[in-house]
Amino acid sequence: MTTNERLSKVYDAEQFRFIGKELIDVLANHLNDLQHQKEKTVYPNNSPEEELHFWQNDLEEKANPIATLTTLLNRSQQTQHPKYMGHQTAVPAPISALTSLVTNLINNSTGVYEMGPASNAMERVITDFTAKKVGYDIFSSGIMTSGGSLANLTALLAARKDKAPNNVWEEGHNEKLAVLVSEEAHYCIERAAKIIGLGDKGIIKVPVDSNFKIRTDLLPQYLEKAKADGLHVFCVIGCAGSTATGSYDNLNALAEFSKAHNLWLHVDGAHGGAVVFSKKYKSLTRGMEKADSVVIDFHKMLMTPVLSTALLFKEGNKVYRTFAQRAQYLWDSPETEEWYNSAKRTFECSKPFLSAQVYLILKTHGTDIFEKNVNQLYDSAKLMAQLVKNKPEFELTHEPESNIVNFRYVPHKKMSLNKLNILNADIRRRLVASGSFYIVQTTIADQLTLRCSVMNPLTSRKDFIELLNEIEKQAVSILDAAPMLI
Repeated sequence: MTTNERLSKVYDAEQFRFIGKELIDVLANHLNDLQHQKEKTVYPNNSPEEELHFWQNDLEEKANPIATLTTLLNRSQQTQHPKYMGHQTAVPAPISALTSLVTNLINNSTGVYEMGPASNAMERVITDFTAKKVGYDIFSSGIMTSGGSLANLTALLAARKDKAPNNVWEEGHNEKLAVLVSEEAHYCIERAAKIIGLGDKGIIKVPVDSNFKIRTDLLPQYLEKAKADGLHVFCVIGCAGSTATGSYDNLNALAEFSKAHNLWLHVDGAHGGAVVFSKKYKSLTRGMEKADSVVIDFHKMLMTPVLSTALLFKEGNKVYRTFAQRAQYLWDSPETEEWYNSAKRTFECSKPFLSAQVYLILKTHGTDIFEKNVNQLYDSAKLMAQLVKNKPEFELTHEPESNIVNFRYVPHKKMSLNKLNILNADIRRRLVASGSFYIVQTTIADQLTLRCSVMNPLTSRKDFIELLNEIEKQAVSILDAAPMLI
């Protein structure tokens, strides 16, 4: 076969049609099996070396796309399974997978209008829709980014541009800059701050209260201490909600403090910001509309595959100034504010078509579908928390504000902290290895806890009861084998 013949085969429309039709049946059957729990394994639990060895060998095998894709399905983490309650990863609406077929095939960028006319327009529609839910007015603006980490970094750059004493973008650092942030903030905030050159001293972590919310009463003294240390604080960052517990900071108090001291207020609502779509739970983010910038991930509680994040600015023109630079082959003037040339406002130039999946979910299932999903997940977390409290051997470590539930198995109250940590870590390890459930763990105030993020709206009361019963079963087995833990 000649080179031209081989390349023509790559792009053959009929082969694509044949494989595509068969693949849709495979995917639909797989989805049906997971939803009805005919497929019991949530996580395959292969070691990293085992998995690497398998795919190294597979690459040498004869090509069979359907067989390979089916294997890929079966060897992956099953986020569509109702007993997946692990990381904050969305259960994607199936329409988003079909949307990806189209966007991947046309391969339009969103950096400049001519490379993505539909993508730029859709992005404007989705960010305007989300900004309105936050409570922003017509002067706001938004962009889509590839994930919350990049969005938070972009927001800090905009904050630095607006509030730093000198133009760092053009002149470099002349001042020691700093940000105030909760000690419970996501690690990407610290990473972003270090990327923009703040260093360890420029990341001022403020303690949290017993509900894991930033102590706003301590902000004045932390700000004064920063000034005494020769630091110029330019930004305060609030959590909506925090990573470990899903707790929401007092955004109204943060907004008042920021305004009084001429600081930029940024809200990391990557996970919990989704409640702006819910009438029932939106009050958790009261004050968010006063923030200078907000991040909300669609790929967490909003039914969208990774990565898809909205970064919103109360005063939309400020983000244009953040990245003002010349690129003659893309646009005529760096000074003009053109919403349809997305690369003027973000790191990404060849940016993926991020808005289409969100758009199709809303278009297909109604603009209130996000509200229904968030309500279901938050209600389910409250139900699970109650079931935990009903079992005497279990301890709920905090009342959930979101869809995150932290708890642990405590066979008796006199058991040492170290032994409890060992026991609960072993319970989680065995549970995951069994493939029957997938949950994670975290450490809160030196206590290792079992952590469930309720991500699937199809997860039921029955699933929660089975999870707690399985944890109890594993715990009894561990204690029988190792009585010294008691």
